[in-house]
Amino acid sequence: MDFFGKAFNNPKPKQPEDDYTVTITDTYIRVEHPQRKTEQVLWENIQQIKMINTSDGPWFPDVWLALYGKEDGCVIPQGAKGFDEVYDTVSKYHGFNFDNFIQSMSCTDNAEFDLWTKK
Repeated sequence: MDFFGKAFNNPKPKQPEDDYTVTITDTYIRVEHPQRKTEQVLWENIQQIKMINTSDGPWFPDVWLALYGKEDGCVIPQGAKGFDEVYDTVSKYHGFNFDNFIQSMSCTDNAEFDLWTKK
């Protein structure tokens, strides 16, 4: 409450991940950013999934979900709208490595964690 008894309207400060637009359809995942090339991968083409950690934060996204296809792919920064929806889907893939995901979430170094590979 402020001096006059009104509640403060404190919006969440803008985060670097807010600049990413993730489009999810039944066919593909597309990631757009005003200063990056648009990336897209078809769900059916996903061959490998990784978590990539960098030391770029807090001014840039530093944890990424990477989806690799044979000839396409995309990376989604953790915190971007759409990250959770994509993660919820791919984490159901048979053989998904939850231990590596947990390790990624506690890692502050530059590292890659294999989460799933198509067999």
